[in-house]
Amino acid sequence: MQGISPVAGLDEAGRGPLAGPVVAAAVIFPSERSIPNLRDSKQLTPRMREAVFEAIRASGALVGIGIAGVAEIDRHNILGATKLAWGRAVASLGTTPALVLVDGNVRAPLSVPQVTLVKGDRLCASIAAASVVAKVTRDRLMVDLDLREPRYGFARHKGYATPQHLEALRRWGPTPMHRRAFLPPGILPLSGR
Repeated sequence: MQGISPVAGLDEAGRGPLAGPVVAAAVIFPSERSIPNLRDSKQLTPRMREAVFEAIRASGALVGIGIAGVAEIDRHNILGATKLAWGRAVASLGTTPALVLVDGNVRAPLSVPQVTLVKGDRLCASIAAASVVAKVTRDRLMVDLDLREPRYGFARHKGYATPQHLEALRRWGPTPMHRRAFLPPGILPLSGR
């Protein structure tokens, strides 16, 4: 956006999995930056995402991260929790943006001007950067969760409903990091977990 500064891109990762938080990121670039391979995180391999993440950090960009946990997802639904994460990400930037560009068609609960952009992570560098930061941050959280709960394979599937994850749920039931509202029929929460 010409003449408006600073502009933050805003995106999130983890709206669809059965387990783990939803993570949002807001990114403000200090000036026009050219970061190799910067695009929607879904178009990058894990190794490429990590490299782009490090390049974003090295660029001098302001990065804010917001997380909404499993209890908030179950309490507010995924859209409500996503909005909480968006607000936290923008608040953690350390500065108030003049404009926020939000990926998708839903406005964030912010008091600053904003524009929603469908497929914004493919159209706007700061949204693409936010997409990568959110995805890498969430993936790292899921790898950490895998160390605590290795039977479920979180490091591989990041909480999504893969056959391996569904089998683990049938065998051992959900952990506290599973979203109760997202569990498939027949998977009952274990008492005391």
